[in-house]
Amino acid sequence: MSNSEQTQLNAVVVGASGGIGGALLSALERDDTYGQVFALARSAKGRSDSPSRWIECDILDESSIEQAFETVADSGPLGLVIVATGILHSADYMPEKRFADLSLETLQQVMNINAAGPALVAKHCLPLMASDRRNVFAALSARVGSIGDNRLGGWYAYRASKAALNMLLKTLSIEQARLNDETIIAGLHPGTVDTPLSKPFQRRVPDDKLFPAEFAAGKLLSVLAGLKSEDSGKVYAWDGKPVPY
Repeated sequence: MSNSEQTQLNAVVVGASGGIGGALLSALERDDTYGQVFALARSAKGRSDSPSRWIECDILDESSIEQAFETVADSGPLGLVIVATGILHSADYMPEKRFADLSLETLQQVMNINAAGPALVAKHCLPLMASDRRNVFAALSARVGSIGDNRLGGWYAYRASKAALNMLLKTLSIEQARLNDETIIAGLHPGTVDTPLSKPFQRRVPDDKLFPAEFAAGKLLSVLAGLKSEDSGKVYAWDGKPVPY
């Protein structure tokens, strides 16, 4: 069967109600590359004009993840899954400036959301990826998760959680290459994007380095479109350049 005769693969955005996740979803909705686009979020109430299928999914609840992908599986194999969830701050937490600010509660919370959650998504979605065609699993990482690029210190929990995510993605890529060598696994650094996540930290960001979510989403999808099998397990910035571990 030729590629033109094959059924279109489906796409999933996890965290579709967030700033970058919403922009990724909108970009995929405008594209005809994928058949059905699924939007997974803690609330299944999507935009009224969204053609995507919204499904409730809490990345901190494995049974919720499992149920969401059981629903996704009914529509056929997947060609793209992007995990766009993450935490940098909350009403009760701001990134640590010094190690004296560390607490077990925030370390666990940030690690669970930024690393464990995407890993559990991978556990339940990778078996659904197409085995006969190129497909991609990606998760939003961050340059501050790079151990080699850490020159400023601080932000202990966030840095550690993104470094852990990068290791999980690398390890997943090794095993997945044995199970389904059509799958590419990648981390993505979107740059500083104008969303609520970055809002408290935008004051010192130059205007030309603060990206609209739509711009970042377009760049990230372009990066993913250009990846090859040998790129699996690596982390890439919005401009396509690799980010060191």
